[in-house]
Formats: sequence, structure tokens, C-alpha cells
Amino acid sequence: MPTDTPQPAFVLIRPQMGENIGAAARAMWNFGLDRMRVTAPRDGWPNERAVAMASGAGRLLDEALIYDSTAEAVGDCTYVYATTARGRDLTKPILTPEAAMADAAARIASGQKVAVLFGPERAGLENEDIVLANATITVPVNPEFASLNLGQCVLLTAYEWRRATQEAVAARTEMAGTEWANGQEVEALARHYEERLDDAGFFFPDHKADSMKLNLRNLWSRMPLTRADAQMLHGILRQMVRWKERG
Repeated sequence: MPTDTPQPAFVLIRPQMGENIGAAARAMWNFGLDRMRVTAPRDGWPNERAVAMASGAGRLLDEALIYDSTAEAVGDCTYVYATTARGRDLTKPILTPEAAMADAAARIASGQKVAVLFGPERAGLENEDIVLANATITVPVNPEFASLNLGQCVLLTAYEWRRATQEAVAARTEMAGTEWANGQEVEALARHYEERLDDAGFFFPDHKADSMKLNLRNLWSRMPLTRADAQMLHGILRQMVRWKERG
């Protein structure tokens, strides 16, 4: 059974290759979408190649709704977006995938039923399909090579849906069981290296020693050290000193 998460239906209009249907299913499920509709697939249904390509997302194909026409596929929807890379001489709002999926999220939250149309691989949606849509989605691609593979277009749109509905941390660091080193720990590491390097005669000539020590302290403060890093660097230096003394 499909999940109960409110979401748009992704409608594949007259898809030609089973592999692309499977890729679309996989792309949808990557981002938590599982309402697939398919109209008039060229190679019939079910399609073994679609199943093979879908991999772990085969459930979407099992539960896909099959229609004979675009009108039937969106007949229960209150708002429809049509993806297209070409101007169609039709007066329609034109949105980027980002804006469209943000708009779709708001409409679905208000109780509307939304669908997104994706055209066949050869030439995309026909005007007869697009006139059934309330708005179009156009990706700002290279105008000299605007064609997107069906699976790619579904992936891009599904990603924007996820961004519009799921908060994601833009950047984070996996601490792997440790914590950031605090100021005292960094200071202890800096002092340890300074003392041992001083013993080794590293700070030479004398008139440059203070500047060299200052630069070394600045190096430690610039490094985002964890406690594990500091312990390891202490250990490296201790072992080098022991090795030198044994020699």
C-alpha cells in the first residue's frame, strides 16, 4: 500500500522505455514519493525492464495506476504541473522545479490534490497534454542542450519536493564518537610541540624564534581539532621523542 504521507502524484505520460519507468520509480522513492501514475506505456504493462531498473523501488510499479489518457490520469486532481523544456505558445505560469514544489507543498497542505506530468522520452509532452495543466515547470538548463532524460527530470523534481517538505541541515560534521577539543586541550598540545621542538633546536636562528612560535600557535588555533586528534598528535610526538632517544 502507498504511504499515507501527503504528496503529489507523478504522472508518466506515454513513456517509451521500461528502463526509464524503473529509473523514475527509483528516483521517486529516493525522496519518499510513491504515487506513480502511468498513461499508455508503449511497451505494455507490467514491464520486466522497468522492474529490473527500479531495484528496491519495485513496489511503486506494483502500485502504479495505469490510465489510457492524460485527462483520465489527472481527472481527480485540483492542480496540475506539466514539465517542459520548450516554449509552447500557451499562456501559463512558468515555475522552476524549486518554486513549483514549494507551491505544490502549500497546495497539498491546504487539502488540494496535485499532480506533475512528465512527457515521453522522444519529444516530451504534447500541447494537448499541457493544456490540461495549470502551470508548467521548466528547468534552467543549457539552452543548447535542454533535453532531460525522464528519470533525471523525475529525480530533480522529487529532490525539490523533498527540500520543500523536509528540513535538512545544510552542513554538518560527523564527530565519530569524539568532541571538539577545547581551548585548554589545544593549548596543552601547542605547548607540548613547542617544548619538544625547542629541545630539538627547531626554532633557529634565535632572532626568528618568537615569530616561528607565534606562527605555530596560530596553526593550532586554525585547525578544527577534536579531542581524538589532539590525543593522537600528542602520541605521535611522544613516540618520535622515544624513537630519537633510543637511537
